[in-house]
Amino acid sequence: MNTIIQAAIQRSRASIMLLIFLFIAGISAYQSIPKEANPDVAIPMMYVSMSLDGISPEDGERLLIRPMEHELRSLEGIKKMTSTASEGHASVMLEFDAGFDADQALADVRVKVDAARSKLPSEAEEPVVNEINVGLFPVLSVGLSGPVSENQLVYIARQLQENIEAIPEVLEVDIGGDREDLLEVVVDPQVLEGYGLDYQQLFNLVSNNNRLVAAGSLDTGAGRMSMKVPGVIEDLDDVLSMPIKVDGDTVITFADVATISRSFKDPLGFARINGQPAVVLEVKKRSGANIISTIEQTKALIDEASSRFPEGMHINYIMDQSKEVKSMLSDLLNNVLTAVVLVLILIIATMGVRSAVLVGITIPGAFFAGILMIAALGYTMNIIVLFALILVAGMLVDGAIVVSELADRHLAEGQTPKQAWANA
Repeated sequence: MNTIIQAAIQRSRASIMLLIFLFIAGISAYQSIPKEANPDVAIPMMYVSMSLDGISPEDGERLLIRPMEHELRSLEGIKKMTSTASEGHASVMLEFDAGFDADQALADVRVKVDAARSKLPSEAEEPVVNEINVGLFPVLSVGLSGPVSENQLVYIARQLQENIEAIPEVLEVDIGGDREDLLEVVVDPQVLEGYGLDYQQLFNLVSNNNRLVAAGSLDTGAGRMSMKVPGVIEDLDDVLSMPIKVDGDTVITFADVATISRSFKDPLGFARINGQPAVVLEVKKRSGANIISTIEQTKALIDEASSRFPEGMHINYIMDQSKEVKSMLSDLLNNVLTAVVLVLILIIATMGVRSAVLVGITIPGAFFAGILMIAALGYTMNIIVLFALILVAGMLVDGAIVVSELADRHLAEGQTPKQAWANA
């Protein structure tokens, strides 16, 4: 340590250049480092979600939860398993021991869920494994409301969802209040009876025609080309023009016996903003992305699209975490400036201007050095890092004052400035 101190004092110009470089690099790192409210903390909990329309809680426990629990109980590191069944839905919550490997645990759970899938009813939807991570919580909630039709409101929300998810820093966008599309088919029983058909024949006809048949491959001598018989229904016209019966020269199509219209499934809840129907876009950023930049790009995109919204439609920013991050960064800057000013005033009054300047330089220098190291390690600027930087300011000032006071005492005893500061 003495060798390093002596070398720094003897090469004063190099030390000053290093200090200037530290300030410049620290300021640059402060501008570029990703900023967020909370760090990506892996919470030792996951849950498996299962859905089956119309199933009762009792049947959900027997048909969904028990087969899933049977597979999941063999996982290593599980501390607690909690299951919940409700109408049409069931979930299994897994709590792991502290210090678990999140990636490995997620992979193991997915393997067990895939093994249990064959034991669930065929009508059940695919089980979904969800990990709980505070870094994946929404950072921006945008409410769209106004006196417009529900179809128009959902359409606009889906268009915004697609455009916002194109932003590189955005992970995904969920739509609160969105309703699943439904194709409603109304069959006229009298017409169907007049043509000598029944519902089962109609159902089988649609099911058998909505298939993609692999027909092998064709070897041309120059290469092999796969063959297929496409029969997948792609749009509404494919259904309406489908022939269901041929009587001589007359072809009866699906449109002759039924009417088809687009609709939505029955809502499970309702959203209102100022008494108007509403949907909410919940924006989630990618891990390590700059929350301020992400939200600014999202808002700019929404403002640009708002010119095409129907008259009377309102945009409400219900939650905006970038304001919280900006406030924390502002508090950090204010605390640093306040600490420097108070220390300078106190040391000028007790030890003189020279000591005050030397001590005053150490505070921002240490902050910029810390931020530069945080950026080099790949961490983000979050509430934990900011709290640590503010907390360490008191320790830093104490050390600088002690060294400066001891150097002044050595100077009073007749030592040269280089000797006094080196010994201090």
